[in-house]
Amino acid sequence: MSSVSLVDRVAALQDQKRYEDLHWSGTFEEYLELVRRNPRVARTAYERLYDMVLSHGTEEYVDSKKKITRYRFFQDEAHEGRDAIFGLDIPLMRLVSVIKAAALRYGPERRIILLHGPVGSSKSTIARLLKKGLEEYSRAPEGALYTYEWVLPEGLRYLTAGQEVFSSPMNEEPLKLIPADVREQAITSLGLERDGFRPHIRGNLNPACRFIFRELMLHYKGDWAKVVRHVRVKRLLLSEEDRIGIGTFQPKDEKNQDSTELTGDINYRRIAEYGSDTDPRAFNFDGEFNVANRGVIEFVEILKLDVAFLYDLLGATQEQKVKPKKFAQTDIDEVIIGHTNEAEYNRLLENKFMEALRDRTVKIDIPYITKLSEEIKIYAKDYNPRKVRGRFIAPHTLEMAAMWAILTRLEDPKKHQLTLLQKLKLFDGKTLPGFTQDSVKELRKEANREGMEGISPRYIQDKIANCLVSERGQMSINPFMVLNELESGLRSHSLINSEDQRKRYTELLAVVKQEYEDIVKNEVQRAISADADAIARLCGNYIDNVKAYTQREKVKNPYTGQDEEPDERLMRSIETKIDIPESRKDDFRREIMNYIGALAIEGKQFDYRTNERLYKALELKLFEDQKDSIKLTSLVSQVVDREAQEKIDVVKQRLIRNYGYDEISATDVLTYVASIFARGEMK
Repeated sequence: MSSVSLVDRVAALQDQKRYEDLHWSGTFEEYLELVRRNPRVARTAYERLYDMVLSHGTEEYVDSKKKITRYRFFQDEAHEGRDAIFGLDIPLMRLVSVIKAAALRYGPERRIILLHGPVGSSKSTIARLLKKGLEEYSRAPEGALYTYEWVLPEGLRYLTAGQEVFSSPMNEEPLKLIPADVREQAITSLGLERDGFRPHIRGNLNPACRFIFRELMLHYKGDWAKVVRHVRVKRLLLSEEDRIGIGTFQPKDEKNQDSTELTGDINYRRIAEYGSDTDPRAFNFDGEFNVANRGVIEFVEILKLDVAFLYDLLGATQEQKVKPKKFAQTDIDEVIIGHTNEAEYNRLLENKFMEALRDRTVKIDIPYITKLSEEIKIYAKDYNPRKVRGRFIAPHTLEMAAMWAILTRLEDPKKHQLTLLQKLKLFDGKTLPGFTQDSVKELRKEANREGMEGISPRYIQDKIANCLVSERGQMSINPFMVLNELESGLRSHSLINSEDQRKRYTELLAVVKQEYEDIVKNEVQRAISADADAIARLCGNYIDNVKAYTQREKVKNPYTGQDEEPDERLMRSIETKIDIPESRKDDFRREIMNYIGALAIEGKQFDYRTNERLYKALELKLFEDQKDSIKLTSLVSQVVDREAQEKIDVVKQRLIRNYGYDEISATDVLTYVASIFARGEMK
C-alpha cells in the first residue's frame, strides 16, 4: 500500500507555479516594469476582447467568389464545440470588424453592440462565448491584466474605517493612478509605446479610491511617489460567477428592479462608520456596470428594459461613464453587448422616445443559417452515437429535419425558374446545370431578409428529442418519424401566427419527404447494383459490342461460340441512362473507342469508374437486370423464398457497410423502397 496520502495525490495534480502566476502581486514599481516589458497588459476592454478573438486563429475560404474569414474562436474548440457557432461566418465577420474598430477607437467603443435576429439564432450563445472567452483569456499569460489595492499602516487606517487593505472596487487599471495631466508624458518617458501599440489610459479613479488618493496626497504634501508606495498591484482574473469584470443584466418586473442594479447603491451600514451617505467609501460599487469594468456586460433582451434604465445606458455608451446616486460620474471601460429579437426591435423603431438609443447602437443581424451542411452540424453536435445511447439515428434523419428548417427560412426565387429545393442545394455548394457562382450571388442579393424568419433550431431539437424518448418501442428513429413529429407540432406552434404560414410549412414537409424518397431509392439502387464484378462484366460486354459496331464486325457469343451482330438493345439500354439520343449514338461510340485507343497508346487501360456518367448508367442498367431476381417486392407480402432472402441480406449488408444503416433501419428502408416497387413507382 502506498505511503502517499489521498490528499497528497490530489495535491500533486495541482500546478503550483501556475497558481502563483495567477495570484501575482507586487509594488507599483514592479508593475511599471511589467508594463515596460509588455505594454499590452494595459489594454482597454475592447482591445483585449479583439486580441482574445484573434488569439484562437483564423481561416480563410471563398464562397460565391467572396473571401470569407472564419474566426476559430467561435468554433469553441477548447470545449469540444459545446457552444460552437455554425454557418454564421459573415455576421461574425461584421461583429469582429465592429470590435476591431472600437479597439482602434474609431467610434464604436461609444456604442452598444446590438445582436438582432429571430429567436434561437445564437445571439445569446455569441454573448456567452465572448464572456467565457474573456474569462479564460484573463488566465492566459498573453491575456494577463492587473488591478490594485491600498495597503495602509495603522496610522492611516482612519481613511478606510480601520481596514488594512482596501481594494479598488471597480478593479481599475493601475496606470490610472498616474495623474491625468502627466499620463501622456509618463507613457512616452517610460517607453511604453511599442510595435504600434500605445496604452490608452482614460478617465479618473472611482470615487472611493479618488478620496483615498486625495487624502494621501494631502498627507504627503503632494509627494506622489510616497502615495503609490501604499499601492499593491495584483493579477486580475475575470469571472462571471465572482462578478469580476463580467456582468449580466436581465429585465425583471419593473416594481422589483431599479437603476441601482446597474450603478450600485449606498451601504447604509457603513454610513455610521464614515458619518455621511455622500462619503464615497460608504457606497457599494456592485451594480452590473461597476462589476463589468475592464471586461464585458451583457444585456439580455435589452429592448425590454424600462425607460428608467435608458438614461444610465445612454451615459455608459456615449460618455463611458455611470452616475451613481449622490456621487459624481464614474468612468468605466467595458464592452456593452445587448441582444433582442425582431418584434422588440420593430417596437424600438416605432418609439420616438427611443431615438437616442437607436442612435447609439451598432446593429448586427444574426439570422438563421441558410446553408444545409452547417445546419446539420447543430443537430449532429447533440445527437450523435457518443451522446445518444440505446437508440440508433438512421442516416438522413438529421439531414431531412435540417433541410425542412432551411426551406422555411428561404424566400422563393424571383428569377431563374428555380424551385426552393434547388435554391437550397445551390446555397449548399451543389452544382446545377446552367448555374454559376454569380447566380448564387444574385440569389443572395435579391432576398435581403433571408434567414430572419422561419423555423428555429430549438423547435427541431425539441422534436428530435421527443422521438428519441418516445415509448413506441423502436430502437431506431428514422426521417419519417421526425418529419411526422415536426408536422404534428405545427398545430400548436406558438410562433406561427397565420394559417397561411402553417400551410406553407406543411407543404415544405411534403417536399422534404419526396426528396428523402429519391435519396433512399438511389441508395437501394446502388446497394443492389454494387456488385463490382457484375458491373465490370457489363462494361466489358458493352465495350466489346461498341468496338464491333464501330469497326463493322461481329461479336462472338460467349455461350454459343457463334458470331453475332452487335447487341443494339444492350448498347442503347445503357446509353439512354446518360441521355445519349439516337441521333448521337454513333458519335458517342466513336468517342469511346478513340478514348480507349488513346489510353492504349499510353500503355493504360480504360476504367469505367473514372467516368461518373457511364458508371451511373452501368449501375442503373445492372439494377434493372437484378431487381426482379432479388424480388424486393416480396418484402411487402412477407413471402420470401430462401434464394431471394439471401440476395436481400446481401443488399442489406451493403446498406449497413456503405451507407451507415443498422439492421433495423436497413430493413425499414428496404421495406419502404419495396412498397414503392409495389406501387409501380420505381423507374
